[in-house]
Amino acid sequence: MRGRRSVRAFAATPVSQRTVTEILDVAASAPSGTNTQPWHVIALAGAARHALCERVLHAFHHEPGQHEPEYDIYPPEFVEPYLGRRRRNGFELYALLGIAKGDKAAMQRQHARNFSFFDAPVGLIFTVDRRMARSSWVDYGMFLQNVMLAARARGLDTCPQMAWAMYPRIVGEVLELPEHQMVVCGMALGHADTGAAENRLRAEREPVENFSRFSGF
Repeated sequence: MRGRRSVRAFAATPVSQRTVTEILDVAASAPSGTNTQPWHVIALAGAARHALCERVLHAFHHEPGQHEPEYDIYPPEFVEPYLGRRRRNGFELYALLGIAKGDKAAMQRQHARNFSFFDAPVGLIFTVDRRMARSSWVDYGMFLQNVMLAARARGLDTCPQMAWAMYPRIVGEVLELPEHQMVVCGMALGHADTGAAENRLRAEREPVENFSRFSGF
């Protein structure tokens, strides 16, 4: 668990379909309410991956304001302590990349890298049946963590990406998703580029006493 981290630069080393299948197979052991198993996954590589990336990158650069996520990815206003954690993570990432405060063009370029899966050879898109209740998203979180841990067990790295949920219409069109399937998130999967500055980021975690309360012990 401590070895898992969000990698934002990947090597070109391919990952086989067999390996991805193994990861998803073991990840599906995650618990879910009444065993509903609400996860659906589209695994992309090669030309299929490239097609999705090209279409969403075009929208990112040339279609501002024309796309909306199907759910609120972030709150309308961050409050503490979440605002401070978010800012600290962003400042540390940009410092590693040499992006100065206020350099919006550089920030935009870095954000756009989400839509190339940070050059990972495999991109995963996760969807859920929109007819399911909110509890299915709890199930989904456990499944996603399993995917990332199973990848680490095979010497691979990941980056979960909410950014893909910002373009549900395009993702749905390119991947020919049924109308009842909504985009939850994406995930980059591959071998970390060990020489990339951004991969030196180690996001700080709060100590247990900051988020827990014990009673009756």
